[in-house]
Amino acid sequence: MDITQRIAQFENMCREDPDNDMAHFSLAGAYNQAGRFDDAATHYLRCIELNPAMSKAYQLAGAALMACGRTDDAAEILKKGYVEASQRGDLMPRNAIAELLEQLGEEIPQVEAKDPQEVHGEGAFICKRTGRPGTQMPRPPFRGPVGEWIRENISKETFDAWIAQGTKVINELRLDLSREEDAEIYDQHMREFLGIDEDLYAQLMGRAKA
Repeated sequence: MDITQRIAQFENMCREDPDNDMAHFSLAGAYNQAGRFDDAATHYLRCIELNPAMSKAYQLAGAALMACGRTDDAAEILKKGYVEASQRGDLMPRNAIAELLEQLGEEIPQVEAKDPQEVHGEGAFICKRTGRPGTQMPRPPFRGPVGEWIRENISKETFDAWIAQGTKVINELRLDLSREEDAEIYDQHMREFLGIDEDLYAQLMGRAKA
C-alpha cells in the first residue's frame, strides 16, 4: 500500500472516531512521511489535545512545525512538551525535545526531570506509545524482535486498542491475512499505530539477523 492509500485509510479512521488520539497520531505520521508537514502538525496537535500525556506527540508536532517554517509555534509546543515530559519522567522524548529547542536557539525550560517510578509509582509499567501507566503483557504477542519490543514497551491496553483498530483495517481494506502482501499491509499499519518507525524497525530486524 502506498502512502496515499495509507493517508486515506487513516483519514477515514479519524472521521469515524474523531476522539481517537492514536488515529490522529497515525494520520499525522502518514502526512509527515508524505511531506505534508502542516497537516501532520495539525493532527499531532489534535492528538496532544486528546491525550496531553503523550510526550512523543509534542516532539513530533514541534518537528513538523519546524519543517513547514512555523518556528514560533514549534517553540511554543516544544516548551510545553519539555515540561510535560520532564514532569512525567519521559526522558527519551524530553531529550529529543531539548535537541529541537537547541536547533531553534530557544532556551530550555528550567524544570526538574522526575524519575518515572516517582511519577507513576514503584514498579509501574509505562507504555512508551501513550505515556500512560498500563499492564505489561506477560509474553510477546508474536515471535520475533518486533513482538519482543512490543512486550517490553507497549502496554496490553494499547495493544488491545490496536487489535480493535486492526479489525477496522482488515474490514475496510478487505485484507486476507493468508496472503503475504496483505499480511505486510496489516503489519505496516500495526507498526505505525504502535510508533515503530522505519529506523526502529530496521534496527530490530538487524538484531534478528545478527
